[in-house]
Amino acid sequence: MSGLAADLALILDAATEAGRLALAEREKGLKIWSKSGGSPVTSADMAVDRLLRDALLTARPDYGWLSEETADGPDRLARRRVFVVDPIDGTVAYMKNKPWWCIPVAVVEDGRPVAAVIHAPTLGETFAATLGGGATLNDAPIGASDTTDLDDASVLADARLLEGPHWPEPWPAMRFEKRNAIAYRIALVAAGAFDAAIALTPKWDWDVCAGALIVEEAGGRVSDHHGGAWRFNRPDPRQNSLVCAAPALHPQIVRRTLSIPLPATAG
Repeated sequence: MSGLAADLALILDAATEAGRLALAEREKGLKIWSKSGGSPVTSADMAVDRLLRDALLTARPDYGWLSEETADGPDRLARRRVFVVDPIDGTVAYMKNKPWWCIPVAVVEDGRPVAAVIHAPTLGETFAATLGGGATLNDAPIGASDTTDLDDASVLADARLLEGPHWPEPWPAMRFEKRNAIAYRIALVAAGAFDAAIALTPKWDWDVCAGALIVEEAGGRVSDHHGGAWRFNRPDPRQNSLVCAAPALHPQIVRRTLSIPLPATAG
């Protein structure tokens, strides 16, 4: 088994096991508290984080580690390969027994994802990709949509985001929906279920890293809202914003969002 294939098999097994643990922890009963910024975290987030960290770093002790639920440090910056993990993306949906949560896991090499899994246990959906190997949903190949016109495009975003007079170029009428987990939104664009996903605020690497590889291997495009490429495992583990779209739509969206300044993230 090649290196990428072996890494994909490893993170796929770990994400699947983590999904089973998350479901069992919710059934058992959750302890819930708030982080310093006010977002909720549960005992299951922490249990899944421990499971993934133990499984992945035991198998690859020379890899670095970046997770939403593990205190960050500089050690990962010196590692060529790094695991980037969100134990539960969409914690609010998970807490409320809604299906729109997932477990994204990626392997980053020299700043770019090379193997990725997004596992949505309640939905029975597992998205996966390796660099140059294409993207799959439950082992079947997937591809981004071939939509060429923003008019009536299906978009995962808050419709209010694109309202108002501050846009120099008006937006056409589009169909908007919401999903809790950012990683799952990107995966849905990769699968062609939606034409685009847009967010104009910074996004953590653990929310978008796995999805970035999956959508690009599915033929879609992803960047910040100025069209800037993402790079991972930087000192500040955030990306400026999210524009993820079918290949024909991505430049149409970026052309409109260029007027919005980039946030002041440090990389």
